[in-house]
Amino acid sequence: MSDQTEKFKENAPGRYYVTKVCIDCALCSAIAPDNFRENDDMELAVGNSYVYKQPENKIQENLCLEAMGVCPANAIRNNGLND
Repeated sequence: MSDQTEKFKENAPGRYYVTKVCIDCALCSAIAPDNFRENDDMELAVGNSYVYKQPENKIQENLCLEAMGVCPANAIRNNGLND
C-alpha cells in the first residue's frame, strides 16, 4: 500500500483518516481541534497528525472538511475520497 492511502494506526475508526503523507503542519488540529491531534511519538522519527475523534455534529463535520481542503500534503481523507 502506498503512503498516499496508508492510514496511521492512531486514527479513530470512521470516515475521516490521515494518511502517511502527512507532514505534521498542524493545520488540521488548528482548524478542528476536537477532531485532530498531533502525534509526537519519537519512534517514528517525525511527527504526524491523526483523527482523534470522528465528527459528531455538523459544525465538526464542516471543520473536518475545511481541514481536508487546506491540507498541504493532501493527507486527510474521507473514506479514501477527497471531495
